[in-house]
Amino acid sequence: MTKLSRIPAIVVTFAALVALTGCASVDFDYPKVESVAISETDTTETYLGKQVAELVAEHPEDESGFYAVYDGKDSLALRLLMMERAEHTIDAQYFLIYDDLVGRVFVNAMLRAANRGVRVRFLLDDVLSKGLDPGLAILDSHENIEVRIYNPFAHRKYRAMDAFSLGRITRRMHNKSLTVDNQVTLIGGRNIAGEYFDARDDVRFGDLDVLAVGPVVPEVSASFDIYWNHRAAVPILALADVPDNAADALATLDARVKKSVETAENSEYADAVRASIESYIGSGKDIFTWATYNLVSDSPNKSSADTWDESDLITTKIESAIDTQKELFVVTPYFVLVKKDIEEFGQLRDRGVEVTVVTNSLAANNHTAVHSAYYPTRKPLLKEGINIYELRANLDEPADEKLPKDVPLSTLHAKTFAVDRESIFIGSFNWNQRSVNRDTELGVIIHSPEMATELVERVSAQLPTKAFKVTLDERDNTRWTVTEDGEEVVVDKEPQTGAWKRFNAWLQRIVPRSQL
Repeated sequence: MTKLSRIPAIVVTFAALVALTGCASVDFDYPKVESVAISETDTTETYLGKQVAELVAEHPEDESGFYAVYDGKDSLALRLLMMERAEHTIDAQYFLIYDDLVGRVFVNAMLRAANRGVRVRFLLDDVLSKGLDPGLAILDSHENIEVRIYNPFAHRKYRAMDAFSLGRITRRMHNKSLTVDNQVTLIGGRNIAGEYFDARDDVRFGDLDVLAVGPVVPEVSASFDIYWNHRAAVPILALADVPDNAADALATLDARVKKSVETAENSEYADAVRASIESYIGSGKDIFTWATYNLVSDSPNKSSADTWDESDLITTKIESAIDTQKELFVVTPYFVLVKKDIEEFGQLRDRGVEVTVVTNSLAANNHTAVHSAYYPTRKPLLKEGINIYELRANLDEPADEKLPKDVPLSTLHAKTFAVDRESIFIGSFNWNQRSVNRDTELGVIIHSPEMATELVERVSAQLPTKAFKVTLDERDNTRWTVTEDGEEVVVDKEPQTGAWKRFNAWLQRIVPRSQL
């Protein structure tokens, strides 16, 4: 027996894995041309430019117009309408896009615009883009479309082989924005997939975007440019090859997404989206609330653990822009705190601030590990006097019974909060450790009592039946209360879940809280 044969197989396997992981790396210096947004003064004669100019002229220079978009179909309609009206540029920045109906409709709209001569820049985070490289490379072959991938994995097919780069690949770009002609922008919580736009029957995400015009738009464009030209934004051609006959491949892609759109055109969903588009086109009125604001975002340097400081963080900018005196009303799908955060919530209560948090229940949460990190903080928060509500996963099923398989689920995905009913934040920032320390985020604080009050009243009106009020009984046991058929129902375990779901949530507490 040779010495090599006596080496344990696991050691040989580990050594081979290390060797393989070292064989691939990301070419962050792949050649790319720096580009910036077209000046808004150069698009004043466009359709959108003329519409916006009339509105802006009627309001103070430091105010922008904002329109909160609660409905998923409306939000998709606005995106399609914006791209249909584009004459010069489309800048799209997203955490994910799926190859589903909504993803294909979105790509179809980009292609139609590019075919008209519109410059399209598409910046996509890489964490959930596996399998999309060929299509993105083909899309990039269009003379008017450029695709860049943010903080890409080195191994395109077997991404687990990037495990030795965890410090880098766990830092993601979570920003979401769509800006057209530097005149209109749409930012918020929605990614480009069916569940965010009410286009799926099995799951629906309750989400929130904000449409904006005025001086905030060039600020969003400037933020996009910083990310687009950052070293972490790598051209798709550094990661994937374009087919030899790119023109044929592009024509095939174009026909595929167009056919997908045509196939869906006779559906009730398509009718609803068309109705939304027509309502916006034919409204002939100013739908915006005009207010001062603070655009807040992380620096892309946050993607590199050794290059950012406190001034780069969205949390620093949020803290400097708001000062809670009476009420903090938080809506967040993922609520993961550390001890210091709980203490700060307690300090708010000590000052007499009413604090309400609306988040997902275990049954409604699409990330069980996140709930695993959240639920140990419930009792400390409740003891501090924090009001906690957890979204019900299904309204048609009893609150105190396990959900049957294959029932439609509702999941909260909106990232928003209101301060003293005077200001409202809308964006991509979750109240969790990833948003604070690892992911880059984008949002806007709008100093509008009207919009802040609308959020609080709109959500509060739905809480009695759509969410569980979480409390502690006299023995400090957690209880969930909800109204069903006009009667209060009290549940003494994680509602609408079975024993396995609850055990799985307990087991996943091993996941580091810093990653959640």
